[in-house]
Amino acid sequence: MNFNNFVQRRKIYYSISGIIIALGILAMIYSYFTVGQVFRLGVDFVGGTRFEVQFSTPVTEADLRQIFVENGINNPSVVTLRGQGVENGWQIRVPYLSPEETQTLQDSMEALSPLVPNTLLITTMSPAVGREVTRSAFVAVAVAALIILFYIMIMFRQVPHPFRYGLCAVIAMCHDLLVILGFVSLMSAILGWELDALFLTAVLTVVGFSLQDTIVVFDRIRENLGKPKNRRLSFEDIVNMSVGDVFKRSVITQLSAMFVMVSILLFGGDPIKAFIAVLFVGLLSGTYSSLFTATPLLVTWEEKVNPSHAG
Repeated sequence: MNFNNFVQRRKIYYSISGIIIALGILAMIYSYFTVGQVFRLGVDFVGGTRFEVQFSTPVTEADLRQIFVENGINNPSVVTLRGQGVENGWQIRVPYLSPEETQTLQDSMEALSPLVPNTLLITTMSPAVGREVTRSAFVAVAVAALIILFYIMIMFRQVPHPFRYGLCAVIAMCHDLLVILGFVSLMSAILGWELDALFLTAVLTVVGFSLQDTIVVFDRIRENLGKPKNRRLSFEDIVNMSVGDVFKRSVITQLSAMFVMVSILLFGGDPIKAFIAVLFVGLLSGTYSSLFTATPLLVTWEEKVNPSHAG
């Protein structure tokens, strides 16, 4: 692959990112109008009790709703579970229930149709804990962005304007977050996925991968800027050279992880497939944004501030 004109094509990269993010926003709008929420928030975020059950014989949504209505719960969220090996599976989410109320509902569902052994999953969290998890999620992402910004500013203090490097890395991270949110919103509407604590783990993992990739590229730019033989080269030429130096290493490293994730998606258990899918999409986006978003943004900024140096 020829990298002599890599960053000169940055308008194409910006267009691709814009289209992907726009599709994600459309997915959020679609989810909002189809299920009433941009995302289906799990009990980890909003509190409540969630039942995941598989019946040995088919049951209807109306039958399930009737059970909950008879026990004083008028508006349960009932979603059909889909996936490999899942038949007659349902997810029901209701407000916080006491252990006694939970057992009563479990007995009622057993009376409706015998449950498949070892498939019942009940998750309960109080609303107070759910609010704390939600707050912690926002704080974690904000703190990660600040740490990234200041870390890169310190590590790249030898180059001119290290703040630019840090801010471009944070923008690339926000790009990845928007891609992940759009993907999860679409899956929420289509497959009934819910955001839970594992989602936050996936987001922070993607942030780490994206940061690592971006730092590798920026570090090579820093090295090439410091070489006496490159002093007559423009900033664009140095960036092109740097991307060419790290491209194969970056892509091969990420592909190794992606192959493992694809294997888990194909042959792994259903409970972790949503988590792995989010990781896969985030890792793919992180690899793209490090090379095709953060790096071109750095060149664009330099071009606007110092045109003679950039071109």
